[in-house]
Amino acid sequence: MGENPSEDALIFDWNKFEDFEFRHKPGLELDDETLRDGLQSPSITDPTIEEKIELLELMEDLGIECADIGLPASGPRAQADITAMAKHLVKNKMKLRPNCAVRTVRSDITPLIEISQRVGMPIEACAFIGSSPIRQYAEGWTLDKMIALTEDAISYGTENGLPMMYVTEDTTRADPETLKKLYTAAINAGAKRICVCDTVGHVTPIGVHYLMKFVCGLVRDINPDVKIDWHGHADRGLALPNTMAAIGQGVDRVHATALGVGERVGNTPMDLLMINLNLEGIIDRDLTKLAKYCEVASKACGVPIRANYQGMGRDAFRTSTGVHAAAIIKAQNKGNDWLADRVYSGVPAGMVGLKQIIDIGFMSGVSNIVYWLKLRGIEPDQKLVDEIFKAAKQHNRVLTDEEVEQLVKFHSYESEKSPVDTIPEWDREIKTDRKNGDSK
Repeated sequence: MGENPSEDALIFDWNKFEDFEFRHKPGLELDDETLRDGLQSPSITDPTIEEKIELLELMEDLGIECADIGLPASGPRAQADITAMAKHLVKNKMKLRPNCAVRTVRSDITPLIEISQRVGMPIEACAFIGSSPIRQYAEGWTLDKMIALTEDAISYGTENGLPMMYVTEDTTRADPETLKKLYTAAINAGAKRICVCDTVGHVTPIGVHYLMKFVCGLVRDINPDVKIDWHGHADRGLALPNTMAAIGQGVDRVHATALGVGERVGNTPMDLLMINLNLEGIIDRDLTKLAKYCEVASKACGVPIRANYQGMGRDAFRTSTGVHAAAIIKAQNKGNDWLADRVYSGVPAGMVGLKQIIDIGFMSGVSNIVYWLKLRGIEPDQKLVDEIFKAAKQHNRVLTDEEVEQLVKFHSYESEKSPVDTIPEWDREIKTDRKNGDSK
């Protein structure tokens, strides 16, 4: 390989093998469900209105097109928050378009009509009804009743100036004939969008392929101007691949929540979705505020971010392993930040506003210690590095920064010692350590 290889030459991308490109509809939109479906988790804390508005601002910064801002029929507090958020969008001339979830009954839609008229902006109504046989049986519904509810709700919202999206809950367990009749009734009554829902996280990517092929063909036959949304849950751990599969089938908009919060085990994670869409070239967004978005959502909703959570967890861009750290350091020594951010990372930390972190632990090499010390302006003399190296090997976990600082504090590193000039010099010492029972 040459002295300065191109970035493309450094990564062979099987995702693009034989010039493959991820198929998707131009102008794909994102709908953030954090402040509605996300808050249906029984472990969630309902954020303050200030926190909700901060999240809306971060959605705007990330280029997210739409946000579900609540369920108006759930009570006065929800209506007050929806009104405040809608007013904030209007006052600040934000691009973010709001929507709200409603059942297919007039009593749910009326409060939204009133809010929309009060704030002076259209708020899309997401009118939902269960569509699967198991839901019909549990609810005691007949298909004729469901069609009548659908037609009345969609017509009522449309006549009162609301953009209407028709949402079939549990679509992934509904039969084709029922879906055909429900979507036909909704679209003929004025629905501008339909939403396909994997409400209980039932479907697999192959199921998404067949279902969306059917739905897209059906909607095209009824009215090709009607848009199609996808809404997926994570009960089988397939929310993200299912959403990517739906995008591959040509949906117009997909739904997700910050950190995947939501009912039961949650929804498609918006943060991971945006990372993957950016990496695949489906969107081209500045994601440097994605970490802040997740941090605010975590705090506002009372949901800790687990250490190994992809892209955002404490360990996502953190290593204490000697071989991994050495590769990152060597890349940095080449003066190539792009290389250092990818040599041991499938997701570049810089893309989401974070940095690679090198710690010191029982699997660390000397290079970790030298790097840690130099990063903090501490001269890594041989005795100091040796003491830290031996201390790390005696622990069964990564040393905290405070513990390493204590080792530095009690070591006279300002004495007349020769600084460590090269890593190979330390490699020779490591071999000696191995003979004495230590290991890198």
